[in-house]
Amino acid sequence: MIHRKRFAPLLIVMMLLAVSLLAAACGGGTPVAQEGDTVKVDYILTLDDGTEVDSSLNASYGHVQPLNFTIGSGDLLVGFENAVIGLAVGESTTVKIPADEAYGPWDEELVVTLNWSQLQEGLVPEVGDELYTQNAYGMVSVVIVTNVSDEGVTVDANHELAKEDLNFEIWLVEIE
Repeated sequence: MIHRKRFAPLLIVMMLLAVSLLAAACGGGTPVAQEGDTVKVDYILTLDDGTEVDSSLNASYGHVQPLNFTIGSGDLLVGFENAVIGLAVGESTTVKIPADEAYGPWDEELVVTLNWSQLQEGLVPEVGDELYTQNAYGMVSVVIVTNVSDEGVTVDANHELAKEDLNFEIWLVEIE
């Protein structure tokens, strides 16, 4: 014989469990970042040796605000965008992006010596200076002066993080 006094609490527990399962199946709960979402994240970028090279939290890099982007837009490294997918606001993750998936290997062919006649008249760059070049299609690139001699100026067009594995700590601040 089933006692009503014992059956009622069991029935309530079973109903609460069913409601919880239904809410989870219908997408209830905390929203998570997904492709197509515009999000804001804070991040710290370090190299394998621990050197910090960028952060949304450090004013010395020229910005102290979360990075705003749309997941899947291709504006950022794919590995960075993918690391944010599945995070809820307030959650964090770490991701290591290998050099080949970041800025690639260092390429010797991107180091060239320009004759003085190829430079803007009166320009006398020093080692470490950034110069801006424009190709035949109008695309502007930044090159770093690595040597200055009587023959000309040697510049390196490799990205400054070429050949580096990148380590990111990422915190999801907002899903817009």
